[in-house]
Amino acid sequence: MGTQCELRLYAATAASAAVAINAVLVDVERLEAAYSRYRVNSKLSQINLVAARGGSISVDPETAHLLDYAATCYHQSEGLFDITSGILRRAWDFKAGKLPTPDTVKKLLVNTGWHQLRWFAPLLEFPTPGLELDLGGVVKEYATDRAATLCEQLGIKHGLINLGGDIRVIGPHPDGKPWYVGISNPQQPDSALQTIELQCGALASSGDYERCITIEGVRYGHVLNPFTGWPVSHLAAVSVLADFCVVAGSAATIGMLMEKRGGAWLHNLGLPHLWVDVNGNCGGSLN
Repeated sequence: MGTQCELRLYAATAASAAVAINAVLVDVERLEAAYSRYRVNSKLSQINLVAARGGSISVDPETAHLLDYAATCYHQSEGLFDITSGILRRAWDFKAGKLPTPDTVKKLLVNTGWHQLRWFAPLLEFPTPGLELDLGGVVKEYATDRAATLCEQLGIKHGLINLGGDIRVIGPHPDGKPWYVGISNPQQPDSALQTIELQCGALASSGDYERCITIEGVRYGHVLNPFTGWPVSHLAAVSVLADFCVVAGSAATIGMLMEKRGGAWLHNLGLPHLWVDVNGNCGGSLN
């Protein structure tokens, strides 16, 4: 998945551990093959071929489940969590170290907006050509949750799954001690802002510090507002605890997208969370 992944599992035997690890690896590879935008034969690429020219396509139950969740996030975020906004990455090359022109961003915004498609499971319709879907903000967290479920089904009762910072705990260490998970400091990513004790559940984070550029003292991160096409500018990082990683991940992203309203939105959501703004101020129920 283009990132470091880690499994820490306790098992009765090495053989049973190997079975669980293999099951997770196979499933993660299956999901990447299905939903990677970089693979021309993936389900997502097939959907995007239809989206580019306009038309409709019938999707399988798993894809329908992911689209239903994306639709829920879109509505609960007032349109800020939008899986059509991935097309904006064409304007933003963080490796190049330069800003896109406003005209480039404006042209891409024409083809952004969940409201421009029609979703009535299992039929996905694109009345207007030129859209593109990106499930990167959902699938990795979904894969983390599936990995935990597979391990539990195979008899693993204690373990931690970490897919690129999306974390799901199956249970504490066998002696009952919790897992200690550090939340990165966005101003010093190699150090922990806070350490959380987890016995179960999930922790996911969203931030502007892993992919960003700084120009004339202004930092531009990779979390893009789908209405403006430009990076969010108020919060630097958000971490959320939830029962499921997919919920924690989407909540953290929406908190970032809400900008100045992010802290209040997260508070009203009622999930344990921690936010840090671009000035280093911290808040949230985990603070």
